[in-house]
Amino acid sequence: MNKRIYLDYAATTPVKEEVFQAMKPYFTEAFGNPSSVYSYGREGKQAIDTARKQVAKAIGSKTDEIFFTGGGSEADNWAIKGIAYANKNKGKHIITSNIEHHAVLHTCEYLEKEGFKVTYLEVDEYGQIRIEDLKKAITDETILITIMFANNEVGTIQHIKEIGEIAREHKIYFHTDAVQALGNVKIDVNELNIDLLSVSAHKVYGPKGVGALYVRKGIKLFSFIHGGAQERRRRAGTENVAGIVGFGKAAEMATENLEEHVSKIKKLRDKLIDGINERIKYVRLNGHPTDRLPGNVNFVFEFIEGESLLLSLDLIGVAGSSGSACTSGSLDPSHVLMALGLPHEIAHGSLRLTIGDFTTEEDIDYVLENLPKIVDRLRMMSPLYEEVLKGGQK
Repeated sequence: MNKRIYLDYAATTPVKEEVFQAMKPYFTEAFGNPSSVYSYGREGKQAIDTARKQVAKAIGSKTDEIFFTGGGSEADNWAIKGIAYANKNKGKHIITSNIEHHAVLHTCEYLEKEGFKVTYLEVDEYGQIRIEDLKKAITDETILITIMFANNEVGTIQHIKEIGEIAREHKIYFHTDAVQALGNVKIDVNELNIDLLSVSAHKVYGPKGVGALYVRKGIKLFSFIHGGAQERRRRAGTENVAGIVGFGKAAEMATENLEEHVSKIKKLRDKLIDGINERIKYVRLNGHPTDRLPGNVNFVFEFIEGESLLLSLDLIGVAGSSGSACTSGSLDPSHVLMALGLPHEIAHGSLRLTIGDFTTEEDIDYVLENLPKIVDRLRMMSPLYEEVLKGGQK
């Protein structure tokens, strides 16, 4: 197998050369502990300060509102638990949606065991929450609304500004998991009325194991890790200087030519969507047709198991996904697709192909040439499809 095409940018991205070069000195040369007062330490601290400015600029926040974490999942945990524990005397009610990343869902489930009440809003067929449902869910006990900016599986973008306005009007904190949105959607935390926001480096061509939490100035938030004065005493532990530097550079690069990036990716995305719809029967595009991430393509293929599709694509050098990379070992259908109202047997036949900066038109052509053949071959092994051919179902 000589051909290798990566179409799983929602799972992770390669580190760009410029990012790697920015990180290198902090492994071998400027390797000092940033808490040290001598020059080796000062070099590391200055590098972190620069990265903090870069990440802040990428989302329109103040520099001192950015706290570095070990990734997006940690940032989600910290935001939700931090608000919950710091404000439980005001109320113990949290509102989220039923299509959130498991870093949010499992954190909310944990808090339910701690005595908090959580409302899980249902979504419409495209994966958007209904604003009226949100308004109805708010009570005098509500202290936090946590709704993801854009869904990692189907790519649907929520009405973040409107959600933020409702939260602000009711004096409720609003957190959004923007891990998939950074570098794909313009983010301005002030314009969008966001109080807390989670992002991750490895989704924007930065290193794995580094994330950040934006916390609006003045918000009371419990510290997440105790044991040191790092991150202004809120997240102890010697900083991952090289990783933070990489995140800063990656965030800067991901947002400086955003419109150009989005335009290129959208063109390839639409070509892939149109090509699949034209060439293959019994398919459905998941997620919102227009309010979706520029690089997200998610289809269900009836009469086929998604895992069989993935393995067949892998044999011809194409890397895709059947949903979230965090649950790829699960045999259960995607909770997101089930929330969209798809039947269990159809939800199993999902394929997510996500496009990035290194995707070419030739890559899309290759997939469109080979995917219909794979689908036909797999369907011919399906007794359900055999009934279709006989005219028994459709």
